[in-house]
Amino acid sequence: MHLKVEKLVKFYNKKEPLISSLNFEVKKGEIVSFLGESGVGKTTFLKCISGLEKISSGSITLNNKVLNSPETFVSPQKRNIGFVFQDYPLFPHLTLEENIVFNLEKKYIKKLEYMLSLTNLKSLTKRYPHELSGGEQQRACIARALIREPDLLLLDEPFSNLDIAIKHSIIDEIYQIIKATETTTILVTHDVNDSLNIADKILVFKAGKLQQYDNPVEMYCRPANCYCAKILGGVNKYQKNGEDFYIRAEKIKIEPVSEISLIVKKSLFQGKEYIITADYNGETWSLFSTNPLKKEEKIFISFDDEDLIYFPPHCHNYF
Repeated sequence: MHLKVEKLVKFYNKKEPLISSLNFEVKKGEIVSFLGESGVGKTTFLKCISGLEKISSGSITLNNKVLNSPETFVSPQKRNIGFVFQDYPLFPHLTLEENIVFNLEKKYIKKLEYMLSLTNLKSLTKRYPHELSGGEQQRACIARALIREPDLLLLDEPFSNLDIAIKHSIIDEIYQIIKATETTTILVTHDVNDSLNIADKILVFKAGKLQQYDNPVEMYCRPANCYCAKILGGVNKYQKNGEDFYIRAEKIKIEPVSEISLIVKKSLFQGKEYIITADYNGETWSLFSTNPLKKEEKIFISFDDEDLIYFPPHCHNYF
């Protein structure tokens, strides 16, 4: 296993640990997305992995080398970990090429042409950061990290400052670069779509504990608990046989007539379809429609029983 985290604990106040006994493993070349609300310890976790924060207990092993344990602490500069932040920290007085090779060991210089080609930056090497777009700066940061052949790449909200118009293309480019170099990567993001689009696995974190760790399809279709269901997208509550179930918006079909009816409250155009907000027995539901619907219009819907998600009653306070 390329990265192995065992029983990792991090606290500033022992009574309120930020991370409690975190266990997970990552294979070489995998992209793992770390999801959770603000303040749950996502960035602190990255700092623990990189050595910028000391862990309270547990162990971290990377590429068969123990980085942290009760007996071991490897300093950040010796961990061979690349770190890309959200604010593109390039030196303003250096050109793009100078930024990439700054403090670079001679043995990696031979990879410069390959990395510039891979990141599509060959024509921009003499430009300064203020002459680059946000996407170009981000690719330069990726190139600077990957040319050093890191055992692990850490991405902390790397797409949050990008314009929506270019964000998706940049995400796809970075995904292709990471996969081409087979670089094991951990991505911290608050955007669920980023995780669903780029990650091989998603790790959901809450109250210092791992809630679920699985591939995006399993996470979305079979969430481990209410929190995981909610953080990966909205769900609608439906009562059946006296018990509460939940159904995702895209699993709902609008029918000419059925046993279940809703009253439309809002219809918003989202590009290729409309997102509909409707009332169902006092519950606010969301669903999609290819056509606009009128406010107060009565519509009929259906869904497959196999798409219903069930959680124990104690879970429902998350909604």
